[in-house]
Amino acid sequence: MSKIHFIAIGGAAMHNLALALLSQGHEITGSDDEIYEPSKSLLEKHGILPTQFGWFPEKINTDIDTIVLGMHARADNPELLKAQELGLKIESYPSFIYEQSKNKQRIVIAGSHGKTSITSMILHVLKTLNKKFDYLVGARIEGFDLMASITDAPIMIIEGDEYLASPIDRRAKFLLYQPHIALISGIAWDHINVYPTFDSYTQAFENLVKEMPKAGHLFFDKTDKTLEAIAEACPEHCHSEGYKAHDSIIRNGQTFLKRNDGKEYGLQVFGEHTLKNLQGALHICSQVGVNETEFYTAIQSFKGAAKRLEWVGESDTQLLYKDFAHAPSKVKATTQALKAQFPQRKLVAALELHTFSSLNPAFLPEYKGTLAEADLAIIYLSEHARAIKQMDRIEAETVQSYFNHPNLVVVREQEELKQMLLKQNQENQNLLMMSSGTFDGLDFPGFATELGLRIQ
Repeated sequence: MSKIHFIAIGGAAMHNLALALLSQGHEITGSDDEIYEPSKSLLEKHGILPTQFGWFPEKINTDIDTIVLGMHARADNPELLKAQELGLKIESYPSFIYEQSKNKQRIVIAGSHGKTSITSMILHVLKTLNKKFDYLVGARIEGFDLMASITDAPIMIIEGDEYLASPIDRRAKFLLYQPHIALISGIAWDHINVYPTFDSYTQAFENLVKEMPKAGHLFFDKTDKTLEAIAEACPEHCHSEGYKAHDSIIRNGQTFLKRNDGKEYGLQVFGEHTLKNLQGALHICSQVGVNETEFYTAIQSFKGAAKRLEWVGESDTQLLYKDFAHAPSKVKATTQALKAQFPQRKLVAALELHTFSSLNPAFLPEYKGTLAEADLAIIYLSEHARAIKQMDRIEAETVQSYFNHPNLVVVREQEELKQMLLKQNQENQNLLMMSSGTFDGLDFPGFATELGLRIQ
């Protein structure tokens, strides 16, 4: 077994990989300058939470077999510099994952939106059917203790992020996995801080397609025109196939899948984007030996990935959902999904602009029309988050000019947001709260109770 040190162990993928390796008997240490929940409690529970936060080059010595370097660290990180000085083996977590899976069949799910949901669907089906597999996914899934697993399984399902691999490796993460099978769910400009133009962003996906191996398989959303054009660059020695949303019908607020033979299967998830994701997951599962009936039967119990259209509470006339949506394409798809599922209800959509991209005025035009399906749109601009990111204040008039919504309000404090939502007529109304942040630490179950909703 190896001694492995994680620089920036607190990250979502990093701490899950650390815990997965610990469960395999490896000796794990790590450092970080800040670690939040749930990472902090999980690392502490397993005895590998750093005793002090910060960077300590004295932790780095020649007894360490591998350094795993997280993107949160900087290129001048003191521990990284010490590791380089000692000539230690340094891996980004995607390059480390490749090393651990180079003798497995690697399946990578990529795309600007939907990749976590598609990966989660695949994992749910394979686990339900007792298949043996390893995985790396970007959110918690019911029935899985960790977001990563590395064993002796013959296949590995990897959620492939297009963000940079590490501070010293500026390639897109998914390029390092060298997949045998890849799926791209859609392309919409994101991560403006590392991809300053749309062309630079799409180039990463073009590279993924061009590097597909002989006898490889590429699946893609053929309703996405940008992606369809990129998929045409797939090498002749690789099979490519487009897909679209699965046929379905909505009855009394529930979505049912429709099979060609007339059979129907009720789902616990919904939305046009979800039906596209499900069709993609069906393609991938068929590649690893799952037949259609097995897939349809298993997917009925899928409740969704954490923070993706996640149910919080309900009454007889109201539902509260929260969603990780932050990029424009995600905001639009999630808002449309909830309105289409309950067209007779008023929809209040609250969106926190939290990422560097969303707080950048140069990127804000991408949000035009994304909240069109909401009857009331609320934009939350956390003064606390803005101060931490050292971003300039965005005026309400600027936000309105970009979103172009007839009924939009800008809110900057959590209490103001809560009071505004509590004063709404709660009858026949759904509430959707979207952010990759936390609305300044909002207690969602507590707030649902204040709204008079039932919670689990």
